[in-house]
Amino acid sequence: PAASSSTTASRTGTPRSSTTWTRTGPTEAAHAKEAGIATRAAKKAKRVHIPGIVRGQELRKCPHTVNNFCTTSCHQLRMTLVFNRFATCLIVAPLALLPMSLCAQEVPSDTQTVDQAGTFPEYNAKLLLTNAVSAVDGASGGGISNWATIAGRQETRGVGVQAHVTAVLLPDFFYQSHGVALGIADRIELSYARQNFDTQDVGAALGIGQGYMLNQDVFGAKVRLFGDVVYGNTMVPQVAVGAQYKRSLDGAVASAVGAAHDEGVDVTLSATKLFLSHSVLVNTTARLTKANQNGLLGFGSVSDDSYAVQFEGAVAYQLSRRFVMGTEFRTKPDNLGLGEGDWFDVFAAYAPSDNLTVTAAYADLGSIATFTGQRGAFLQAQVAF
Repeated sequence: PAASSSTTASRTGTPRSSTTWTRTGPTEAAHAKEAGIATRAAKKAKRVHIPGIVRGQELRKCPHTVNNFCTTSCHQLRMTLVFNRFATCLIVAPLALLPMSLCAQEVPSDTQTVDQAGTFPEYNAKLLLTNAVSAVDGASGGGISNWATIAGRQETRGVGVQAHVTAVLLPDFFYQSHGVALGIADRIELSYARQNFDTQDVGAALGIGQGYMLNQDVFGAKVRLFGDVVYGNTMVPQVAVGAQYKRSLDGAVASAVGAAHDEGVDVTLSATKLFLSHSVLVNTTARLTKANQNGLLGFGSVSDDSYAVQFEGAVAYQLSRRFVMGTEFRTKPDNLGLGEGDWFDVFAAYAPSDNLTVTAAYADLGSIATFTGQRGAFLQAQVAF
């Protein structure tokens, strides 16, 4: 371009190839030198916007100036630089924050940790064996007595279930039962059990047939009123009230031996406490009943059809987290005058896993239908969730 003495840049109306550019400079040689630098930069750029420097000013490709370069005074350069920086922030910033977000998802906050720590142990987290085993009538408790415990492994925010199969081997009889119990929020228990009593040779002696089987259905409900088996004040036990509807499936036999009814209801009030520091459990139960042989021989009698309060008690010692031993005692009415005796056992329960419990006991069931000395083995397998 032709040098001019003027100190201001001017643009003529001639075509782009003849466009002149006047730049402040001391000499024509300096202008030529600067133009040479710009020309070499333009060739190197090959139509790519690459910044250059002339007298401390940034240069980039621009169709409005000679040699396709303009100074930082061009508004197009400024807008391009701003856009590039803004686009870089939009891309880089989320990538920089991504590891932080991943860490936030993988590592729970202190609040979440405390909340989980406070709630999870309360759900399905009973201490092992504190849901007890299953009594012969299907309710949670000992083998022959009812306790204030609620079936299932759940705690106050869960629903649990347990099922059992029980066999009692006696000299003259064979007893078998199976059932299921449902626990709701460690507050309500619903249970069912089917009892089968094989009379074996005694059936023929009684005139009802060799190996005659007495059957009974037991439907139960229990509600925890207050207290806790494990926690809370050691002088305040868990107290529960329950009811059991029993229906004998052999009404004719029950009537033949003098029973007034073939169905009846037992009401229980139980108090159970585990003294954890001593590993000792104590249970007491009051039962309002008129059942004969637990209801297998009907309820009441023609001469005495009134309810009577009977006592049930248990004491157990926990030798380890999974093994417990204890004893139970249960009184029973003698409505039929057949010398019905009280029940007693010494038991041991072991939990090989959190969901399985096996129980073995020496059981003394006294006199049954005039046949005395009914002592034998009590065996039970129970699963609980």
